[in-house]
Formats: sequence, C-alpha cells, structure tokens
Amino acid sequence: MKSFTKAGLAVGTALLLAACSSSGSGSTASGSSSSGGPATTPAASTSSDGGFSALPAPTYTPTPTPVYTPPPYGPVLAGYVDPVGVALGKINPAANMTNFMIGLQEAATAANSASQSIGRTTAPATVGTAQRQLVTALSQLATDLTKVRSDIKAKAFCTTGSAYAQVGLSEGLKGVPAALAQMTAAGYATNFTVPQTPQQQTRSLANDTLIRKGRLRGSGVLKVDNSAGSTDSVVSLVLSGKPVHSLYVGKGKEASIEGVEDGTYEVYFSDGVDWDSSLKMFTQNCGYTKFDDTLAFETGRTYTSWSITLTAKVGGNAKTSDVPEDTFPQP
Repeated sequence: MKSFTKAGLAVGTALLLAACSSSGSGSTASGSSSSGGPATTPAASTSSDGGFSALPAPTYTPTPTPVYTPPPYGPVLAGYVDPVGVALGKINPAANMTNFMIGLQEAATAANSASQSIGRTTAPATVGTAQRQLVTALSQLATDLTKVRSDIKAKAFCTTGSAYAQVGLSEGLKGVPAALAQMTAAGYATNFTVPQTPQQQTRSLANDTLIRKGRLRGSGVLKVDNSAGSTDSVVSLVLSGKPVHSLYVGKGKEASIEGVEDGTYEVYFSDGVDWDSSLKMFTQNCGYTKFDDTLAFETGRTYTSWSITLTAKVGGNAKTSDVPEDTFPQP
C-alpha cells in the first residue's frame, strides 16, 4: 500500500528595524545584505487572512480485485474421463497374464482418480444428475477391474481371454457410457470409448472323449468316477513326464480308457469350466492336481484294472497334491 505525507511550509514575518546613528547613516538588522540591497526571504503560500494553505492531495485509484472464471466444463470433463478410455484400450488380451494384470491395475487407478476428481467438480445444473451417475459408475469400474485381478490370482479366470470377457461384464463399464450419453446430449462430449470384449464362454467336450490318444494295444483299464464332481475334468496317464492318454470326464459322469499298455504311470488331472481345445486347458475355475501314488499296469495271466474317484469320499485311500500350472503336463 502506498503512503502519503501532508507537507506545509512555515512562514515567518521579517521586521525591518531602523536605528539612528551619530553619523546619520542608516544600518539594517540582520537580513540585509552587506551591499545594502534588500533581504531575500523564502517563497511561501499564504491565504488572504494570513493563514497556511495545504498542498493538494494526489489522486489514488484502487486496483480492482480479479474475478475467478472457472474453465469450461466440457474440457474439464474430457480431461478426467478420456484417460480412463485410453487406459482401458491398453489392456491387451494377447499379452501374458502378468502384463495383462498390469493393464487392469492402471485402468482401475485411472477410473478411481477420475471418479474422485469429477466428484469435486461443480457441474452445470443441466448435468448434475448425470455427473453423479458418472462418478458412481467410474468408482464401480475401478472396483470391478480390481476384482478381476483378484479373481485371476484365485484361479477363477485362468486365461487372459476369459479375464477380458469378465471385464466386459463390469456394471461400471456399462454405467460410464450411459452417463456420458447424457453429458453429450447436453453439449459436453468426450472421447471415451468402450473396449470390445469377447463373450464369456462355457465350452465342453463330450464325456469319454480322448483328448490325447496313445497306443492302446495293452489290456489295462482305467475307470474314472466324476459322478460327484461339480466341474468337468481331464485325466492324464503320464510316463516320464509326458502324457500318453488324456481322457475328458464330464461333471456327474463316469468314463474309462481301455487298452492301456503295461507300465507304471503317474496320474494327473485338471478340472474347471470352459475347455479351450486350442490351449488344452480350462479357462475358468481351473485346478491342477496329481495323485501321490503311481498306477502300475501289468499283463500276464490277468490284466490290471484301476478305478479312481476324482472327488473326496469317505473311506478313500488315494492322496493328491496340487501342482503348479507351469509344471503341469499339458494333456
């Protein structure tokens, strides 16, 4: 802030004193020059009645306080929403599962950030309801994507294809474009696009199908009971780490392999939902298990017949162990 000081000049009265001298010549009091000229006094401003007059005060014009003008709502909305669409577009079902999950996390983070930012933004009255719906949908989308990641870890989804199909079923992903459609109708458009995801599938093979058929020139028989099972299974007889025979057994079904050649076999089985014949695995709710004991098939005067049950039952005598997916013999 500027400051001002009022200035005034003091005016004195000069008196000329005269005195007589014996020589008759005049002398002056202090204030006269040595040459006899008149005394000089400072210029002063006086009023007609002998008082002081003030100097004029300077003019002060105050600086106006700037008025905040918020940015247009449309660009603000797009700035928060469009990155979510970009992040969704980077989720790549052709990538390995690790990179696929990274994409899910980045999209979930973007959706959550957009939800919070838009929730703090003042919306025009015409789209107040739509904005609240959008905030809710984005938050739900973040939750849904995070759950897909958790489900992958729990083996609810065992391939990127089935996990990506689950992304398409997100309620949040359905709610976002519905809210944005109202925004667009009100004149606030964005570049958000919904990714094209596949349909979730539940494919299966006919019971008793041999997925892998080795030489069946022996006399051995393997009977598989999955009558109490809640999912389909594939049972493999394995020699030296390589599957020789792989049998598809439907849930609630029994199946068998006849003609097994002599040998001591390890028995592996996988179970789940939606059999992908190209990948030779279940894409959902997958499990990988091995019987701890081996099965020996021998042919002589008699032949060997083994029966195994894939679900636990009272009185069962076969122990099993879970097997990491990356070490499981592919059927």
